[in-house]
Amino acid sequence: MEEEWLVMAFDSTQQALRAEMLLEYAEIEIDLCPTPKEITAGCALSIRFPVEDLPSVRQIVKSETVEIRGIYSRTAIGYDSIKL
Repeated sequence: MEEEWLVMAFDSTQQALRAEMLLEYAEIEIDLCPTPKEITAGCALSIRFPVEDLPSVRQIVKSETVEIRGIYSRTAIGYDSIKL
């Protein structure tokens, strides 16, 4: 079975790169990728991560006050926002 991934979008490249550094330091498997066209964001970079890492990602985003547009899950018709 294919692993399910979530996408975190940002309003600035600076915040995307900051989040990348923090998540890599926490040893969370991530991929830096282009922001999907279905997600409106101010930054062309997003971070994909496995759904099972969502609790850790939430904790890092909140404790380090990373500014994000949102976290999204892929659906059959696009992307749905996940509540932080």
